[in-house]
Amino acid sequence: MTDNINLDSHTPMMQQYLRLKAQHPDILLFYRMGDFYEMFYDDARRASQLMDISLTRRGQSAGEPIPMAGVPYHAVETYLAKLVQLGESVAICEQIGDPATTKGPVERRVVRIVTPGTLSDEALLNERQDNLLAAIWQEAQGFGYATLDLSSGRFLVCEPADREAMAAELQRTNPAELLFPETLQEMALIEHRRGLRRRPIWEFELDTARQQLNLQFGTRDLNGFGIERAGAALRAAGCLLQYVKDTQRTSLPHIRAITLERQQDGIVMDAATRRNLELTQNLGGGFENTLAEILDHTVTAMGSRMLKRWLHMPTRDAAVLAHRQQAIASLQEPCAELQPLLRQVGDLERILARLALRSARPRDLARMRHAFQQLPAIHELLAQQQTEHIHSLLAQVGLFDELRTLLERAVVDAPPVLVRDGGVIAPGYHQELDEWRALADGATDYLDRLEIREREKTGLDTLKVGFNAVHGYYIQLSRGQSHQAPIHYVRRQTLKNAERYIIPELKEYEDKVLTSKGKALALEKALYDQLFDLLLPHLGPLQQCAAALSELDVLGNLAERAETLNYVCPTITEQPGIKITAGRHPVVERVLSEPFIANPLSLSTQRRMLIITGPNMGGKSTYMRQNALIVLMAYIGSFVPAAQAVIGPVDRIFTRVGAADDLASGRSTFMVEMTETANILHNATPQSLVLMDEIGRGTSTYDGLSLAWACAESLAGRIKAMTLFATHYFELTTLPEKMEGVVNVHLDALEQGETIAFMHTVQDGAASKSYGLSVAALAGVPREVIKRARQKLKELENLSTSATASNVDGSQLSLLQPVEEEAPPAVAALGGIDPDTLTPRAALEWIYRLKAML
Repeated sequence: MTDNINLDSHTPMMQQYLRLKAQHPDILLFYRMGDFYEMFYDDARRASQLMDISLTRRGQSAGEPIPMAGVPYHAVETYLAKLVQLGESVAICEQIGDPATTKGPVERRVVRIVTPGTLSDEALLNERQDNLLAAIWQEAQGFGYATLDLSSGRFLVCEPADREAMAAELQRTNPAELLFPETLQEMALIEHRRGLRRRPIWEFELDTARQQLNLQFGTRDLNGFGIERAGAALRAAGCLLQYVKDTQRTSLPHIRAITLERQQDGIVMDAATRRNLELTQNLGGGFENTLAEILDHTVTAMGSRMLKRWLHMPTRDAAVLAHRQQAIASLQEPCAELQPLLRQVGDLERILARLALRSARPRDLARMRHAFQQLPAIHELLAQQQTEHIHSLLAQVGLFDELRTLLERAVVDAPPVLVRDGGVIAPGYHQELDEWRALADGATDYLDRLEIREREKTGLDTLKVGFNAVHGYYIQLSRGQSHQAPIHYVRRQTLKNAERYIIPELKEYEDKVLTSKGKALALEKALYDQLFDLLLPHLGPLQQCAAALSELDVLGNLAERAETLNYVCPTITEQPGIKITAGRHPVVERVLSEPFIANPLSLSTQRRMLIITGPNMGGKSTYMRQNALIVLMAYIGSFVPAAQAVIGPVDRIFTRVGAADDLASGRSTFMVEMTETANILHNATPQSLVLMDEIGRGTSTYDGLSLAWACAESLAGRIKAMTLFATHYFELTTLPEKMEGVVNVHLDALEQGETIAFMHTVQDGAASKSYGLSVAALAGVPREVIKRARQKLKELENLSTSATASNVDGSQLSLLQPVEEEAPPAVAALGGIDPDTLTPRAALEWIYRLKAML
């Protein structure tokens, strides 16, 4: 487009545009012209398609018409939101020069770059979800990964050890924008993600990263953050921080620390487990029927975001869990009064981020003031609480009386959206501003007096005084009386039915009023900026306050949920094992029309694996998932849907439940299943909770059965993980006889003729039979097909019996082909010797030779 263009052949305005565009070749440039942001050339063509706006032409430059598209500046947020959702970035170019003193085009500069991962504008963000910018770095030993939420200043890094752990992190954090080095080997990990940004290798330089981070935090080294030795994480963090500085073009005082997250601090879940448990997203990609939908009745957006972070990163810190449980118990009574107060606090976290970036709008300051006004009532309500954790949260909340008073004095009750047109600073806050405003506002009285005086003096009854934005003040006479205008009336404008005039006195007053309006507006903008300077020194305590209020919201919400949904406080113990009495599935029990049947779970070192049998639709998957969800809820500090729960140490939760083809990566259902199984067998420990559902279904019966058997043996015998193993292979129900720690349980069903009733209750022992044909009939498979299937079943059962008797099976295509083993050389040589023809001497030599072969 603009490559190799000789700028001299263009108009001065287009020269300025092309110079700025050359600095941002890969992204759209919104170039401010009056009341519009304009785009030219290829940008205009792309923008017209992306945003569905008109493509026009603007004059000529260098002898060619210029393609142009534009959006009005007052509606720019809507268009930016659309572009950001499409993964686009936009450079915002504003006029910074003064048109009055500039010859030629006014000076313009790119003031910020809007990218999907660096948003802070309220209109562009989903309020109940974190919006993360992330950076990834790969080394021989593993990965470095950094995430930043610019709308809160939360800056986290970790070092996933392998590809699986990295995939889990990407799925957990789900960044809106991801920076990666041009040399990244594992492109398959990220290529399907949105908002990818390839960065040059030097942006990940380790020394530069240390320097950037120390500069940002005002520190001499990073020892205080515990990340000095985390080289891979530092490289990712350095690139990320540099990118944010480049796009925001302002200081970032709200990014005050960096935290290294370690796997051992929380319960680890891989990508498949997060997907299968439907924590914040269901299998179809929506929010309905997820754990978050049931648990999230928070009253602030910042509380909702915190709860979702907890769900995705359950903590193993016993002290933190004890604090949360105590707080939930003590908030059950006051939560009905607490929640309305917190609702009034609003999204203080994101308002503070906009304050830090100096992009906060007048209404943000009004909301901040409104939040401060709720704090005394929150303190008063919770002052009597005995819980130590609530006291420490209240101490972090603070009161901010001075700031509240400042904002009450400084900002009007209902400020306009933008500071641009004035009317934000309250009367009485600044004497000089009030004086300039009085001059500007006094105009109405003066004009009324002038109109009466001039009418009396001239005797002309159509005379009136008015103001026009283009021509200023005027005296107007109708066409019929205009010939009687006094001699000192100077014509200013001619209309169809009237003439407009100016007189020296009115001109002098006009200059004075316009000057006072301009001065009032300039002073108001300066005072608004000064408010930022007065508020920003308190940013640290304010961020602490927002975090504490978010946590109070989450804890109050969990208290309300516990009471409403009849949850109990679980006991977190150091003793290995899980014992749940009358456990329920938190989501299924809310969507079922009939009562949910509660079921127990007992796992211990002597009872490590449950082999679960029973019919399809009998509730095996629900039973398995409910236990994983109860454990997960216990480890965020929440109460749980059960009559009683005692839960020992859990380091990981694995689920291998159902699978879909991953055709995009060329993997079949069975391949996906085996990959997930391999991950479990490599990474599970005795403290892991493993859910295995129908292993080996994607291959032939005997292969599948063999694999299921070997996996179950490995989990129960070698790994000793706490395992729920659901299967249709009845042969596996003999495993408890062969291995200690393995127990059979089943979900029952009753057959009445050709119909079937599911009991959904878990009982000890194996199921008596399979109910596949009954379930098929229930699903509406034609009766003649079911009848034929019953006949075939009898034939196959007879065939199986006779095949077993004669030990013949040629019917299966096997994945696990038996290997033809070659006989060892010594055995082969021995086979060729005839002992009857050997002399004693030769026999002795053969013994030495055979020994050598062995």
